[in-house]
Formats: sequence, structure tokens, C-alpha cells
Amino acid sequence: MNTAGAEMRAAWRHAGRRFVGGTALALAAAVLAWNAAMQAMRGMAVLCGNMAAMSWLPPPGGTWPGVLAAFLGMWTAMTVAMMLPSIAPALWRYRRSLHEAGSRHADGLAAMAGLGYFCTWTLLGFLVFPSGAALAALQAQAPALARLAPATAVLAGGLFQFTALKARYLAGCRVDACEAMPRAHPGAAWRHGLRLGLRCGVSCAGLTASLLAVGMMDWRAMAIAAAATAGERLAPGGLRVAHVTGLVLAATGAFMLARAVHLA
Repeated sequence: MNTAGAEMRAAWRHAGRRFVGGTALALAAAVLAWNAAMQAMRGMAVLCGNMAAMSWLPPPGGTWPGVLAAFLGMWTAMTVAMMLPSIAPALWRYRRSLHEAGSRHADGLAAMAGLGYFCTWTLLGFLVFPSGAALAALQAQAPALARLAPATAVLAGGLFQFTALKARYLAGCRVDACEAMPRAHPGAAWRHGLRLGLRCGVSCAGLTASLLAVGMMDWRAMAIAAAATAGERLAPGGLRVAHVTGLVLAATGAFMLARAVHLA
């Protein structure tokens, strides 16, 4: 019995190290991809003369499909880098449940769930892009009015942190999101990842809107958003962390709004 228990613990330690190593590699790859996209866009900014609008509008000679593809690449890399530290524990629990259910493909199914999760975020990017493009066009035509939009987005993002919708979806992200008896099937793993991604996407709506308003090309803003997201999901008092984040965002948004009105 002792020997069997020791072997089981050793197997779990080996699986844990392998999972952590894979997560670290994926995170490093996402950060490098995001940085490469930022460097490429900084080079293109010279053509546009406006760094904020450049990421949303086609440069001279460019096309809408091209700028959408560039945005989705940057968006996906950003969301992987920002969300992977928060979602990794849920994927680990899902993998462990599959293993305990007798699946011999727990690693592959957990990876499939992770792909489904980030596929949801990529699809959300399709919804985000038109809003950003409209704001960039507004900025080109009415700069004074356009200054109000980011401030309003940050303020609304902060207030969203206090809503019942935020609390409900955050609770769904924090609890063991695995199915009671997970089915060891790629389709089931994919759907599990999609559902988890949808819950996290709704829960992160306030932080995402604020990050887009401030500028997702700023690595400091992305790092703060990633830390806040991880704190909401992993810290013992996740809802309190969300409320503190909401206070900071609401105060920042109110300051930005007052400043924009003063300059208008």
C-alpha cells in the first residue's frame, strides 16, 4: 500500500511538473508573439501617424481584412498571455478529473479544452474589432468627442465590477468548473473549453473594456489587467479583489472623464 501510494504521488508530481512546464512554454510563446506584433505595429505607425488609430484602421495601401487579421493575431496573443495564468489551474483540475475517470488521453483532452477556451476569446475579438474601428474613425473626425469614449469605457468597466452579473460569472470561473463525470471525448473537451471561455469572457468584460480604452499595446496595462484577473480567480477573496479593481477603474474613469470635459 505504501509503495503504491508513493508511486501515485510520484506520478502526480511528474504530471504536475510536465503541466507547469507546458504552461510556461505556452505563456512564453504568447508573450513573444504579442511582443512581435507590437514591434510590427510600431513600425507601421509611421505610415499612419497615430498609434492609437493605427491598430484599428487600415494603413495607406492596406485593407480591412488585413487589419482585422493583424488585430486578431495581436488580440489572441494578448489574451493567451493575460489569461493563461488564471485558466491553468482550471485546466489542471479538468485534466485530473479525466485521469481519475480512467482516461488515457487526459493531457490531450485538457489541451483540447484549452484550445476551445482561447477560441472563444478569438471569437470575442470579432465583436470587439468593430467598436474599436468605429472609435478610431471618430477620433479622426471629432477628437474632442472621442476623448470621452475611453473615459466612459473605463468608468463603466469599473462599475461593472460591482454588478450581480460579474459576481455570478466570476463564481463560475472560481469554482471547480469540471463536469462531475467528464466525458473523455474531444468534442466534450472542446465544448467544456468554449463554455469556460464564455464565462471568463463575460466576467472579464469590465477589465477588457478598460484595457482596450487605455491601450492594449501598453505592456504595463496588460500586466496590471493580468494580475487583476488572476487575483479575482485565484485569491481567497476573489470578489473583494474584483471590487477593489472596480474602485480603481471607476476612479480612473471619473478622472479621465472630468479631464476630457475640461479639455473639450
